[in-house]
Amino acid sequence: MDANPEISVIAPVFNEFESLPEFYRRVRQVLDGLALTWELLLVDDGSTDGSTDLIRQFAKEDPRVRALIFARNFGHQLAVTAGLDHCRGKAAIIIDSDLQDPPEVMADLIAKWREGYEVVYAMRAEREGETWFKLFTASLFYRLIYRITDVKIPLDTGDFRLLDRQVVDVLKTMRERHRFLRGMSVWVGFRQTGVPYRRAARFAGQTKYPLRKMIKFASDAITSFSYLPLQLATYLGFAAALLSILAIPIVIILRQSGMQAFLGQATTLIAVLFLGGVQLISLGILGEYIGRLYDEAKGRPLYILRQEPNQNPMSEAIGEQEQETNPV
Repeated sequence: MDANPEISVIAPVFNEFESLPEFYRRVRQVLDGLALTWELLLVDDGSTDGSTDLIRQFAKEDPRVRALIFARNFGHQLAVTAGLDHCRGKAAIIIDSDLQDPPEVMADLIAKWREGYEVVYAMRAEREGETWFKLFTASLFYRLIYRITDVKIPLDTGDFRLLDRQVVDVLKTMRERHRFLRGMSVWVGFRQTGVPYRRAARFAGQTKYPLRKMIKFASDAITSFSYLPLQLATYLGFAAALLSILAIPIVIILRQSGMQAFLGQATTLIAVLFLGGVQLISLGILGEYIGRLYDEAKGRPLYILRQEPNQNPMSEAIGEQEQETNPV
């Protein structure tokens, strides 16, 4: 195995037991066909379906496969981060292991890299096997991010991309916890280009990104690269104040005219409820940003590895057995 391969492939894995053998076969077929040196980093993000044992088996049989086993589920973005931290190639390709991102597209990414581009992202021209709701929300998300963030993130691009070693080294210095890697890789600059591709349906299993995770991911993206939510809170405050100023003479005139609707406490209650809602929304937005500052201030590691790349799984098992027989 080459200590400094040309290409490192980073693939997060979370309960992909059915897809992994086919994924590994296709990655190996593509890269062997390009006649270059490579390594495959399979990052197990706390799988519970047997994927962990399969990853260890691949690493045992093929020295080009390196296993990174998390102590628990830390999430997709941190799994990719672990891969970037441990990869050794002159360039790194980030790709999901569910085969929605076809490994064959890696050849196109590498071709662009050889032309001198340092970031080559894959653009989703078509998306198979996804509901209209997923397609609509994904399209809305990418366009919203493009308009409100400080960096112009290309539309319809995921984490599937190639990063030159220079870019990888810069990203390794960026240790924020709430990570949006596709935005971070654009923020760093360098020469960038895109390659269109047709995204496939899942090979097997269910999506690991339900609506709840999608909302959290969108929240991390917006708060990492935009101050717009904080500015919206200010705009809401000004709008509420303006409405109050306009309402004062209107209410006086209508009361003088004898309209029953403006007698009593109804208008006062409506105004209080409106202003209270604006204040709570503003506090909630502030809380999101303050919560992220709190997470950063704690200084905890981004992830914890149960098994380092190419660490002997038997030594790990022996260590666990000794702990059981000699409890503290």
